[in-house]
Amino acid sequence: MLIIPAVDIKEGHCVRLLQGREDKKTIFSDKPEAMALRWQEEGAELLHVIDLDGAFRKTPQNIKAVKRILEWTGIPVQLGGGIRNMETIKMFLEMGVHRVILGTEAICNPSLVEEACSIYPGRIILGIDARNGMVAIEGWTKTTRIKALDLAKRFENSGLSAIIFTDINKDGTERGPSIEETKRLAESVPVPVIASGGVSSLEDVKNILSLQSSGVVGVVIGRALYTGSIRLREAIKTATLGVKS
Repeated sequence: MLIIPAVDIKEGHCVRLLQGREDKKTIFSDKPEAMALRWQEEGAELLHVIDLDGAFRKTPQNIKAVKRILEWTGIPVQLGGGIRNMETIKMFLEMGVHRVILGTEAICNPSLVEEACSIYPGRIILGIDARNGMVAIEGWTKTTRIKALDLAKRFENSGLSAIIFTDINKDGTERGPSIEETKRLAESVPVPVIASGGVSSLEDVKNILSLQSSGVVGVVIGRALYTGSIRLREAIKTATLGVKS
C-alpha cells in the first residue's frame, strides 16, 4: 500500500486546513517544493498536491508552485484543485503531472470526467469528498444531496485510475480515519480507492492496511506528517511489512 504525503498549496505556501476551512489555516513552509523534496527523500513514491486557491477560485492559482515541485522532485505527482476543463487537464499532464484529480466536475459536468478518462486512460482520479456521507464540491464549500457511494458507482466503469475518498469531518483533525465508510465505498466499486482524512498515528495506518482486501491501495497523510505525529519513513516501513505479511 502506498503512503502518500499531501502537499497543499495556498497563496504559494505549503499549508494544512482544518476540515477544508480557509479561516483555519496553518502554514508549514513558504516553499512547497522543499516539502515535496523532503517527502521524496524520506521514501515517498507518490505525492498528493492540491491547489487550494484553485479549488476555491474554480481555476488553477498556483501553477508556478506546481512547476517547481515537478522540477525539484522525480516521483509521480497527482494534482487537484480548480481543474475544470480539458484544456487545464492537458496543460498539467503535458507539464509532467502524473494524474489529475477531478472532483467538482463529476457533479457539475460528468461528461468531462468520462471524456478525460477516454482521452487520458489511467491518468484521471475521481476525488470524492464527503460530509456526513454526502458529496461536497467547490473546495468543500457546498454540500450536495448526492451520496458518495452513488457518485462512485456513477463512474465505476469510466476508466478511472483511482478514487480518492476524503471524509471532510476528519480531514486535518488527526482524529483517525473513517474506516467503515472507506471500506463500504471500496467494496461497492471495482476502482482502486485511496483513503484520506484524519490519519494521525501508525495505528491508523495499520487500520487502513486492513482494508487492502477491500480494494484500498493507498492513504494520503497530511497534517500528521507536518506535526511529527507520524514519521514518513516509519509509516512506509509499516505499510511495507503489512504488505509482506
